[in-house]
Amino acid sequence: MRSANERPRPAAHRVALDPETVGRDLASLVLAVVELLRQLMERQALRRVDQGDLSDDQVERIGLTLMALEDRMAELRERFDLTPEDLNIDLGPLGPLLSSD
Repeated sequence: MRSANERPRPAAHRVALDPETVGRDLASLVLAVVELLRQLMERQALRRVDQGDLSDDQVERIGLTLMALEDRMAELRERFDLTPEDLNIDLGPLGPLLSSD
């Protein structure tokens, strides 16, 4: 809410919304969150494999699931014309959102 003394911002400083850009930007944000979760799931699975908590069948299923998820992510990035780097949101002093490995 503006105070009585505050003037409206000139149109040049407003965000110009383009439906195509908004859709791509939203896709980028959603895919960044999905990629973060995929990386976390992969690390957890590797930790469990290293600990010997999983049967051979479970290891196989997890591997196939993670590969399928990675393939689907590649398809979605291609559909929205995004690169893996586009999903790595810069969090300022915290650094990038996604791991580089």
